[in-house]
Amino acid sequence: MRESSRTTFSTALVNLDTNKAVVGWKEDTFSSIDLAPGMELVFTESELTAEISRLDAEWDAQEYARKRKAEYPDWGTQLNKIYDDGLAKWKSEMVDPIKAKYPKG
Repeated sequence: MRESSRTTFSTALVNLDTNKAVVGWKEDTFSSIDLAPGMELVFTESELTAEISRLDAEWDAQEYARKRKAEYPDWGTQLNKIYDDGLAKWKSEMVDPIKAKYPKG
């Protein structure tokens, strides 16, 4: 599931709004940002766009990890496997196949 654009937009605002001028926004657009009285933005629209792009790239780069997490058995099952069969079998039978299915990068 893709991180929503609203989440990306709000995260980018939090990352860039170092002087805490932003008090809200109506849409996910630069022009809809509401500022606290007397405050000014310390970032530009192009810096906001670049931060959103960086966050999107970071999200995309972690797709393999999200897929792995969804496919690994719950911790209780994994701990039982370790207790019953040892670390080597747990790694070879539960961890390695999923890592091979969803490699990094």
